[in-house]
Amino acid sequence: MNYLYLVLFVLVTAVHLYFSKRTNQYGRGITKGMILLLLLGFYLECVDAPEWLLVIALLFSWLGDLLLLGKGIKWFTAGGISFMISHFFFVLTYHKEIIWSNVPVIVIAVLGIIFAIAVAIIFKKLKQFLIKPIVPPMFLYLLINGCMNCFAWFRLISTPCLGTIITAVGAFLFFISDTALFFVRFNKDSKMKSHFLVMLTYSIAELLIVLGLILA
Repeated sequence: MNYLYLVLFVLVTAVHLYFSKRTNQYGRGITKGMILLLLLGFYLECVDAPEWLLVIALLFSWLGDLLLLGKGIKWFTAGGISFMISHFFFVLTYHKEIIWSNVPVIVIAVLGIIFAIAVAIIFKKLKQFLIKPIVPPMFLYLLINGCMNCFAWFRLISTPCLGTIITAVGAFLFFISDTALFFVRFNKDSKMKSHFLVMLTYSIAELLIVLGLILA
């Protein structure tokens, strides 16, 4: 049954990516809400004792997917809040598996600085396209995504294995996806006009995060 969920996840994601490439909003709306539910089903079928922090993270990601289908700043903000909560629960999930004594303090500081600089650079390029009221919450959101990435890497450093590597790669793809989304939504000069890259990196990110947590 778990493989059936995985196959359906791949198929629905592929169809959604096709609709995204074609900028077919109707098709995107139908398929987008199915992606995370199928991934959640796959996770629940693969484990005997589900980590409910992860389940909550996936559910808030799913809710964020639905909210982002709406047009306008209010829907975008609501979706961002939902994903912010999702990242918080991902952090809690990773935190439970981190052996902090194995993570050097210098690594914690350096990773935090790297992601803070990356967010600052992204917003330097993006700021001219944004209205001022949404700059602080968007900046905060991407910082929280960076924090989620840091915890994924802390988990990898504390317990290096295939599962922690896969989750860390997935977390980084999530960062790329959110960055791409900001440019698609707000940078009218961007060459990215569709949500194809956003959803490609996002779908792979969520899958890798879940796979890494199953395997670790």
